[in-house]
Amino acid sequence: MNAPQPGDIGCTQINGNVGLLIRIGQWLNGDGFANYEHAFVYVGGGQIIEAEPGGARETDLDEYDERTIIWLRCPDQYRQAVAESAQALTGKPYSALDYLALAAHRFHLPIPGLRHYIDSTGHLICSQLADRAAELGGWVLFADKRWPGFVTPADLATLALEQERQALTAS
Repeated sequence: MNAPQPGDIGCTQINGNVGLLIRIGQWLNGDGFANYEHAFVYVGGGQIIEAEPGGARETDLDEYDERTIIWLRCPDQYRQAVAESAQALTGKPYSALDYLALAAHRFHLPIPGLRHYIDSTGHLICSQLADRAAELGGWVLFADKRWPGFVTPADLATLALEQERQALTAS
């Protein structure tokens, strides 16, 4: 595997009860029991930006050395802007309630203000942070007319795996 470049989105596993809860949340959102429960944006210099319960933070990529990471490769023309956008999101609060909001949308529950809550930039789960950084950097990840913010780590992993499949087919 090639080393990540700024703007690339990594997807990996989370162990223990937290990982199990995220898997359940993703299952409720129709992703099945996907093997990827966390996403982050590589910003260069061995650093990533990730959403955590204490808020989005910049940290060392090597925290995930013992885990499998699949990479959604950012197109070259967006790399710098995506990385800078991710860094600008540092400190954004995290909300585990976003998983419930995503599930409510999937089940078509008529909850007033749900779309606004999911789209809110005032709180971001890890996959929302990665998707938002890509969007702010000019890189559109999903062309399926989904609500803004309606993205799970499994959604990003699916894109990364498809990108890998296409690269293998092309070579």
